[in-house]
Amino acid sequence: MAIKVLHHGLSTTIQDLGRPGYFHLGIPAGGAMDRYALRAANLLVGNDEGAAGLEAVFMGPQLEFQRDALIAVTGADMPVKIDGQPQPGWTALRVKVGQVVSFDFLKSGARICIAVSGGIDVPEALGSRSTYVIGTLGGLSGRAVAAGDELPVGSGSMARAGRSVSEELRRKPGTPAELRVLPGLYWDRLTDVAKANFFDDQWKVAPEADRMGYRFRGGRKLEFVDRKQPFGAGSDPSNIVDSCYPYGSIQVPGGTEPIILHRDAVSGGGYFTLGAVISADMDLIAQLQPHTPTQFVKVTMDEALAARADRQALLARLRAALA
Repeated sequence: MAIKVLHHGLSTTIQDLGRPGYFHLGIPAGGAMDRYALRAANLLVGNDEGAAGLEAVFMGPQLEFQRDALIAVTGADMPVKIDGQPQPGWTALRVKVGQVVSFDFLKSGARICIAVSGGIDVPEALGSRSTYVIGTLGGLSGRAVAAGDELPVGSGSMARAGRSVSEELRRKPGTPAELRVLPGLYWDRLTDVAKANFFDDQWKVAPEADRMGYRFRGGRKLEFVDRKQPFGAGSDPSNIVDSCYPYGSIQVPGGTEPIILHRDAVSGGGYFTLGAVISADMDLIAQLQPHTPTQFVKVTMDEALAARADRQALLARLRAALA
């Protein structure tokens, strides 16, 4: 064992880049909510980009190191401290045996990723160490980290301490946050007025926001095109015959509050989905606090693909900077 958990923080879990390939069985891909932040943290400490680290929400853990290590904290602005001394974020930091890593109050964003040289070395479940709490799968017996836990760390050569990710390579949501949306299979269920209103209105993140999904409030209620409900669908106009939910889908139960399905979301259900947030913007959602103003922006498939290419180019720049 290499790390003793003195305090668990809030919803601290072990996460890597997830377990794709089981969605058809109802098991989500899971993994770090902010994949870019996890990749950056791992690169800083000399790990493979997909090594398992810790993800914490709003409040960081307190960790005592039982051997020398290199760590990096990325994602939200939640100042890290070593033995009470403030340290820079997005930077490779040397931690000596016996030292304690803790965190100050959250300043911006929502989630941090903590990478440790060698990675958190818990057993894999379906090819991933990521914790899926609802399914009690992965991580530490499928649960969040708790005080008293001892986290095993793998072996590996440490990178150079002091390296950091420049501000231009730290991707953060704007104000208001803009999330690009590609209309989908059930877009035609909405009236033309409702379609316009969805993108014209400014929404706010609701308190109900977690790894399964983010709910939004504040926009006008969506109106649906009249139709005779098909056999197998419920009576509400937002009901459909059960269908698959692609990652990032936006369902709107009752037409009132959009919910973006995130890493640990279910794979299907009986609510219509108006479209999906493009893959390039899903990491941004992980850093949205409750009540954050948010604007949905309609894009075409070509624009979505261009955004994905831009994100890959940013990742390539990050890799080159930390090579």
